Amino acid sequence: MNIVLIGYRGTGKSSVARLLADQTGRTAVDMDDEIVQALGMPIPDFVEKEGWDRFRDVESEVCWDLSAQDNLVIATGGGVVTRPENIAALKAKGRLFWLRARPKTIVGRIRDDSNRPSLTGTKSFLEEIEHVLEARTPLYRAAAEFDIDTDDRPLQNVADDIMRRMLDS
Repeated sequence: MNIVLIGYRGTGKSSVARLLADQTGRTAVDMDDEIVQALGMPIPDFVEKEGWDRFRDVESEVCWDLSAQDNLVIATGGGVVTRPENIAALKAKGRLFWLRARPKTIVGRIRDDSNRPSLTGTKSFLEEIEHVLEARTPLYRAAAEFDIDTDDRPLQNVADDIMRRMLDS
């Protein structure tokens, strides 16, 4: 059984995945790192060269590869929920946890992150986050078995919350 963390970037998925892997003996996998390895270049460079649709194709391939494995803690990319087939694959061997945070919290956490290109290209940083979250929130909600608020919480508390929910269900 895999533990799968979904949510917008900056909600703590990668950090919580590492904590959960340490607690459970599972292997932590950051989907974005796997995608970069598959692309052979940074995500912004690939998106500029090939576009978002091709990036989402590669993301789906990586998603399917990871979902076929077992005993992982998978920190997905924020947009993995945009393709229903990704969610179906991840649910086959995984429990999905949606890590949430307010837009202002997300801005504070990722404002210096240059590893991902703009999703809209036309809005301010905060406006883009709000816009994308408005579109993706129903997708995250529908995909996840549990949702976990990460605002103003130590990441260890978030990991402990996930472990409790894993044991209770």
